[in-house]
Amino acid sequence: MLEALMSLLSSCWNPFGTNSNAGSGGGGGGGWGREGKDGLLWFRDLGRCATGEFSMAVVQANLVLEDQSQIESGRFGTFVGVYDGHGGHDAARYVCDHLFRHFQALSAEAEGVVTCDTIQRAYQETEEGFTALVSELWSTQPNIASCGSCCLVGVIHQRTLFVANLGDSRVVLGKKVGNTDGIAAIQLSAEHNASFESVRQELKELHPNDPQIVVLRHGVWRVKGIIQISRSIGDVYLKHARFNTEPLNPKFRLPQPFNMPILTADPAIISHPIHPDDSFLIFASDGLWEHLTNEKAVEIVNSHPRAGSAKRLIKAALQEAARKREMRYSDLRKIDKKVRRHFHDDITVIILFLNHDLISRGSVLDSPISIRSALQH
Repeated sequence: MLEALMSLLSSCWNPFGTNSNAGSGGGGGGGWGREGKDGLLWFRDLGRCATGEFSMAVVQANLVLEDQSQIESGRFGTFVGVYDGHGGHDAARYVCDHLFRHFQALSAEAEGVVTCDTIQRAYQETEEGFTALVSELWSTQPNIASCGSCCLVGVIHQRTLFVANLGDSRVVLGKKVGNTDGIAAIQLSAEHNASFESVRQELKELHPNDPQIVVLRHGVWRVKGIIQISRSIGDVYLKHARFNTEPLNPKFRLPQPFNMPILTADPAIISHPIHPDDSFLIFASDGLWEHLTNEKAVEIVNSHPRAGSAKRLIKAALQEAARKREMRYSDLRKIDKKVRRHFHDDITVIILFLNHDLISRGSVLDSPISIRSALQH
C-alpha cells in the first residue's frame, strides 16, 4: 500500500511518470538519458526499451495540456501511444489510463499473442468505457460528452509492427535506402481528417441522405461543420443522439437529430513486418506535422545523435511556427500557455530507434518499463 502511494506521488512530482525499475534496459545494461524541463517543454532525451531505444518530448500550448502519451515495454515487446485530445483533456487522459490495460488483458487471454484483433478490441473496450463514464457524469458534467481524442498506437511484437490510428496523429518510418547513406520517409498510418478527399467521400457514402455531413467553413472542411476528424475515442455527442440534448451546452448541439453515429471509433490498423533496413519510427500528434514534412522530420532525426531527438523535432516545429508568424523563436518561447495556442498546438513526439538484434532474439527487459507524459500542468 505504501509503495503504491509513493509511486503515485512520484508520478505527480515528475514530468514523466516512470516505474522504479526504469533504469533497466533491454539486452542488459541500464542507463537513461537526461530528463528535464525547458519552459513549456518536457523531455526524456534517451531511454532503453525491449526493442531498442526511445526519445520522448511534449510541449504545452493549451492552458491544460490536452496531449497524453505513453511507452510500455516488457516481455510482449513495446507499446507506444500518442493521444491528442480536443474539447478538453478528459478523453485523452482516459485513453492513457485504460487503453494499454485493455491491450494487456486481451493479449493475456490469448496467451501473449498479439494480433490486429487484439488491438481493435482494446480500442472498442476503451470507447465503451469512456461512453459509460459520460453516462455516469451526464447530470453533473455534461460537457464531457464533447471531449474526444485522436488515438495513435504502435505495438512491436516479435518481428511485427502493428499500427492503429483514429484521427490525424501520424507515424513515419525512417528506412535506410540500400547501401547508400540515404534514408526514406514512409508514412505508415492512415489519417481521418476531412481535409482529405477520401475521408469526405467515405463520410458521404456512410451518410448519403445528409448533404451537410461535411461542410467547408472559412477554407476548412469539417464534419457537420464542427470537427475536422472523422474517427476518435469520445466525442459521444456525435455518436449517440441521447448526448446531443440538454444539459449539453447548446453550442455543441446539432440542430437536427441523427439516427446513426456521425463519428466512429473504428481504428485503421496495419501490420508491418520489420525489415533490417527499418531504422526508426516517429510517432507524433498533428501539432508536429502542421509544421514539418515527413521528409524533414526523418532528415533531422537521421542527421543528429539519438539523444534529444524528440526534443529536437519539437524545437524545429516551433522554429517553423515562429517563422510563419514572422517572429523570432526566442520571442515565441516567452509566450505562456493558453496564449501560446494561437501560435501552435500541444505537440507530442516519441521516437523509437529499432535494435534488430534485440527484436530478432526476443530479448526481454530485466523489469517492465512504463512511462507516461505529464498528467498535471
